[in-house]
Amino acid sequence: MYAVMRRYEGVTAAAEAGRRVDEGFVPLVRRVPGFVAYYWVDAGDGVMVSTSVFEDRAGAEESVRAAADFVRENLAPLLPHAPQVTAGPVVAAG
Repeated sequence: MYAVMRRYEGVTAAAEAGRRVDEGFVPLVRRVPGFVAYYWVDAGDGVMVSTSVFEDRAGAEESVRAAADFVRENLAPLLPHAPQVTAGPVVAAG
């Protein structure tokens, strides 16, 4: 498995961002080949974190492109800063 974490800082409306992600992005990311799981977390203080898990790196990389497009088209006013993206193979899971 391969995971991608995206950390967004300076989020201006966490509840609205969550609604848009749930209604718009989650259905898109579920269609990416190799999809395993997706989580959108409100970490507080204007920070939100997404975690995507895929069977392989190709699916994870496609999700990064899809997320960038979705943010640009649907969330730019709410997520004013580019995310910090961290990705890699899953080496332990529970």
